[in-house]
Amino acid sequence: MSGVRVLVGTRKGAFILNSDGKRKKWDVSGPHFPGWEIYHVKGSPVDQNRIYASQSSGWFGQLVQRSDDGGKTWEPVGNTFAYDGVAGTHQWYDGTPHPWEFKRVWHFEPSLTDADTVYAGVEDAAMFKSIDGGKTWSELSGLRKHGTGPKWQPGAGGMCLHTILQDAADPKRIYIAISAAGAFRTDDGGESWKAINQGLRSQYIPDPTAEVGHCVHRLAQHRSRPNTLFMQKHWDVMRTDDAGESWVEVSGDLPTDFGFVIDVHAHEPETVYVVPIKSDSEHYPLDGQLRVYRSRTGGNEWEPLSKGLPQKDCYVNVLRDAMSIDSLDECGVYFGTTGGQVYASTDAGDSWNAIVRDLPAVLSVEVQTLQ
Repeated sequence: MSGVRVLVGTRKGAFILNSDGKRKKWDVSGPHFPGWEIYHVKGSPVDQNRIYASQSSGWFGQLVQRSDDGGKTWEPVGNTFAYDGVAGTHQWYDGTPHPWEFKRVWHFEPSLTDADTVYAGVEDAAMFKSIDGGKTWSELSGLRKHGTGPKWQPGAGGMCLHTILQDAADPKRIYIAISAAGAFRTDDGGESWKAINQGLRSQYIPDPTAEVGHCVHRLAQHRSRPNTLFMQKHWDVMRTDDAGESWVEVSGDLPTDFGFVIDVHAHEPETVYVVPIKSDSEHYPLDGQLRVYRSRTGGNEWEPLSKGLPQKDCYVNVLRDAMSIDSLDECGVYFGTTGGQVYASTDAGDSWNAIVRDLPAVLSVEVQTLQ
């Protein structure tokens, strides 16, 4: 019988939750790397035993950890992230030169076809690639050398490259998002990049329709439709059907269009999930009611999903990497909160259950569907 493995990164370690295909009982392993911030944990879609973890500390720096046995044991692998071989410089908005500083890995994205190839999005915003299972890394420096680079600015969480999406039909096409710069696309495997922010509007920047400067929180897509992407922006839920050449707002009847996560149903490309948060200064659910919103029409028309979720005095947040979806026939949806709960729905969001509680604040949730 197939099963599910939920990989959870938290402020104080990583946790691994395993269940069979029924997803009713869960075995919890962890904390792995106790006391360390684990910004992201993600498994390979090619080798279900291969997992990468971003282990970070303000005191001791960044470590990349790899497991080849499904998270039972770990080993540190290559941790050399040099910006194009040197420290480099970056012109900030006031023209003052500052060095690019590697701070942490925000996101791992293992290849869809090769178990030893993995991408990393880091802070300060850059993209790296490894072709030997994380032992060595090289920067795809065409992104950082994009002509708009001097206009990139850090969001509240830092100047981070936090989203990487691979086109399942074209291995040379990759989408990324940076806070706060916007979304970018490469069509040549990372040699060159194009800003894809036409249609975005951000009232809090000098030019609301600028080519870059937009605080994109998350991108999502369905592998069967790689030209259609959904975006949760710092205000506004957006959609593109032309690989990012133009975006339209699909916030529709959401009670608030601010949030961090967005994801797509495994089998229904027009079914999208978001978790609205009250505002950019009040990072908690509206009226203290934790609700996931689902659109079955690709946006604009949204329905609240609250069965099994706290509907009173709930003031947690759901961060940008803290939602994931399995690919079982009855699609499962998972998300984690800053209150330490991980919720799961085995009926595409109709009802929810806390499969673990009282963890440290959850930074990321990723799911592996096991065969």
